[in-house]
Amino acid sequence: MATTPESLAISAVVPVKNEAENILPLVTEIDAALRETGADYEIVYVDDGSDDVTPQKLKETQQAFPALRIITHSNSCGQSRAVATGVRYARGRMIVTLDGDGQNVPADIPAMWGKLDGAEDLMVAGRRMKRRDVWIKRVSSRWANRIRARLLKDDTPDTGCGLKLFPRDAFMELPYFNHMHRFLPALMQRHGYRVINHDVQHRFREHGTSKYGTLDRLFVSIFDIAGVMWLQRRISRPDTIHDSLQAD
Repeated sequence: MATTPESLAISAVVPVKNEAENILPLVTEIDAALRETGADYEIVYVDDGSDDVTPQKLKETQQAFPALRIITHSNSCGQSRAVATGVRYARGRMIVTLDGDGQNVPADIPAMWGKLDGAEDLMVAGRRMKRRDVWIKRVSSRWANRIRARLLKDDTPDTGCGLKLFPRDAFMELPYFNHMHRFLPALMQRHGYRVINHDVQHRFREHGTSKYGTLDRLFVSIFDIAGVMWLQRRISRPDTIHDSLQAD
């Protein structure tokens, strides 16, 4: 359905930097996938300081897809900040995030949407069944995932998958830090939300090269994991809450 400010069910948030060739094909797929859900939607692209023709391609694509909104960073702030900006400006009650390189498959979104079944306390995390990446990216991600799973115990085998579906309000409760997008399942669980994993597709990048780090994936993650562990130890929730208010 077309987007309306009053009744948006879902916003797709896509961070991009210098992804000109991927804009039109990916927006086309996202629009088709969101239409299939039957929900009111919008597509929010966050241009993270691109210095190629990405801004022009976004504006051209917007003419064909009125559901597309464009948010622009004047300078590059990184993927986590771009995701956070997109969620902040999104109007949907639910957010689905995708990487802007076209490797996530938007056709997986309707099935993930169906997993919600009306739940408002649930995150659906994509799990790539067959990675289509260069070997160094696969190896660094594999080791980072093993270390993270052992230390954080978040029961999420592929937290680096960009395809995730979650309540906007839940994200807005989270503390922001750089690289937080890699730890969303653990952070959501920390705040009392449920997380389920859903098998999704993955494909090779057809255009351009990765704009966000690969070689630092393992080493940066180790420091970030330590920070998330610190956060996990500093929140407490009651098992039950009793209200003693009595009627007059």
